[in-house]
Amino acid sequence: MSTTNQTGLRAAIVTGASRGIGAAIAARLAADGVAVIVNYAHAHAQAADVVAQITEADGRALAVQADLAAPNAMKVLFDAAEKSYGGADILVNNAGVMSLAPIAEADDAMFERILSTNLGGVFRGLREGANRLRDGGRIVSLSSSVVGFYQPTYGLYAATKAAVEAMTHILAKELGPRKITVNAVAPGPVATDLFLDGKDSAQVNALAKTIPLGRLGQPEDIASVVSFLASPGSQWVNGQVIRANGGAL
Repeated sequence: MSTTNQTGLRAAIVTGASRGIGAAIAARLAADGVAVIVNYAHAHAQAADVVAQITEADGRALAVQADLAAPNAMKVLFDAAEKSYGGADILVNNAGVMSLAPIAEADDAMFERILSTNLGGVFRGLREGANRLRDGGRIVSLSSSVVGFYQPTYGLYAATKAAVEAMTHILAKELGPRKITVNAVAPGPVATDLFLDGKDSAQVNALAKTIPLGRLGQPEDIASVVSFLASPGSQWVNGQVIRANGGAL
């Protein structure tokens, strides 16, 4: 277990960081002066682009492949952080998949796929982070505002995110003595490929009208919230779920 930061360099692991919200989080943390492990499962070229953008802006980043559905994935990422940066101070559990179907029509394959990444990946991230983050570190997991919307077809996805929130509250208490804060961010509709997939412009416009601020969120909106929770200035915020959804819920 690494308990102190001898170098002064803060380092972060961001899962699912090759595109969308994860890529925005990686870029924002790098801009904050944090060295970043940019995790990806399959999109090597996209992850390399994220790293290139960060390094061109004088930041530090490294792309590391690991499929979060695999049992050893988080160990691979923490090993990379230790080898390259001496350890990790921040873990952002962002990687996730979304498959939608009424509960009556969801098959076992869909259930196992969502469970293995959205819940299994986060659980193993929390466990590895609890054992290997340096004291005073930060854990931020991505939940979703669909936990409170109770929309048809989102049953499996929302269930995994509700479990993430429960583990967040509990781990925050367990890691309190080491001054490691554990929080979650629950985005509302954000204009990412994951969210927009299968929706036409009329559906997107209708969704935007349901949000008091009158627009979909952008990945940078969520990255700003994560940036705060990952910062030294958030030390009194612990065990919370921040619903970043423009007032939709």
